[in-house]
Amino acid sequence: MTADRLLLPADVRDTLHERRVAGAPAEVCGILLGDRAGDADAEREEQDAGTADRVDEAVPVDNVADEPDRFYELDPAETVAAIEDAEARGSDVVGFYHSHPRGPAAPSETDRDRATWTGYVYAIVAPEAVVAYRWTGESLRRLRVETP
Repeated sequence: MTADRLLLPADVRDTLHERRVAGAPAEVCGILLGDRAGDADAEREEQDAGTADRVDEAVPVDNVADEPDRFYELDPAETVAAIEDAEARGSDVVGFYHSHPRGPAAPSETDRDRATWTGYVYAIVAPEAVVAYRWTGESLRRLRVETP
């Protein structure tokens, strides 16, 4: 079962906005870590709170895109290192985030074209909000972002 909600604690949301502001005009990016809905470790949470992915941490990764003011590309070596570190600590990759420093709070055509991790969250940090989508393998499906 895939979650239709993303639980994003206020401190993580605030950190994402701080990174967006500090990195502007470039897009900042990184990895969202926590518990994925449907994982064995998240089973109790699902029973208590309904199906939801939960973010516990947002790990920044350098944006190595040729035009970082218009696009994002996570540094491959940093991404692998962050994922390996998370797994060693027993944390799941929930998904990825990047900023739209000037908006909008919606995925661009490039964002849709570059989404590759089926079932994972792609969050956008825009001036007005943090929005999240799940890549279905064919499209990005909007999730409700909730503060637990």
